[in-house]
Amino acid sequence: IMGGIISGIAGLIIGIPVLRLRGDYLAIVTLAFGEIIRNFMNVLYFGFVDGKLRFAFNHTIEGIEDTDRIITGAIGATGTKTMASFTWGLLLCLFTVFIVLNLKNPKQGRAIMSIRDNRIAGESIGLDVRKYKLMAFVVSAALAGMAGCLFGLNYSTLVPIKFNFNTSVL
Repeated sequence: IMGGIISGIAGLIIGIPVLRLRGDYLAIVTLAFGEIIRNFMNVLYFGFVDGKLRFAFNHTIEGIEDTDRIITGAIGATGTKTMASFTWGLLLCLFTVFIVLNLKNPKQGRAIMSIRDNRIAGESIGLDVRKYKLMAFVVSAALAGMAGCLFGLNYSTLVPIKFNFNTSVL
């Protein structure tokens, strides 16, 4: 759930300036943001020093002599417990279906579908196209974030290289 909340916030931050774009340009910018975050995580290192979380942009963190105390970086987060199972995947699928079906029928869902079909017609009947596009963007980012967390919990070591362009397309 935390991954969904963080992804929803990231979707909101990205969506506000980016939703002015349309079509292929929107997809390119969204994929580029994913690549930027992955490359950023490749150079960012976290570690604990005297009970405080420290970070650096290289492999040495001030106060840490032993590289075993570095939690994550390009080497990945090691020692994570694999918690993904068929049950969690099924629960996430059911939750996604619940959200989508409950979003489809109310006023907001009908507005999103009308904007999807014809943006100009939606604007002409007074719909705030930007608001509904942003709402769809945030909901889809939150659901994708939850799926990404489930994907990550399938491995005992999380390495940023696993979350590349091909994984985004998948």
